[in-house]
Amino acid sequence: EVQLVESGGGLVQAGGSLRLSCAASGFTFDDYAIGWFRQAPGKEREGVSCVSTSDGRTIYADSVKGRFTISSDNAKNTVYLQMNSLKPEDTAVYYCAAVPGWYWGPDMDYWGKGTLVTVSS
Repeated sequence: EVQLVESGGGLVQAGGSLRLSCAASGFTFDDYAIGWFRQAPGKEREGVSCVSTSDGRTIYADSVKGRFTISSDNAKNTVYLQMNSLKPEDTAVYYCAAVPGWYWGPDMDYWGKGTLVTVSS
């Protein structure tokens, strides 16, 4: 059974940092795109970042470039999202998702249940 389990969310003040983790199981971790998405209250889900577990390529939404860093530890089947200089507008439920190959969009094959990030002003 494929599972993606997010952790690391919480409450942080503006300007602070958090590191989210996405632990994957039930599939061969290499040659997957693992992405982070978020959904704020009353808003549509949006893509945040994505990494290829095959070649390490990454992509970021413009709103998080320079502040967030995505990385993959294939030995641990885990993807991380380091979030620095957090802003109140980063408040959302953060989800990780996976798909074979390289793709970053709403049609990812597998989704986690999410972890809540709250940034206070």
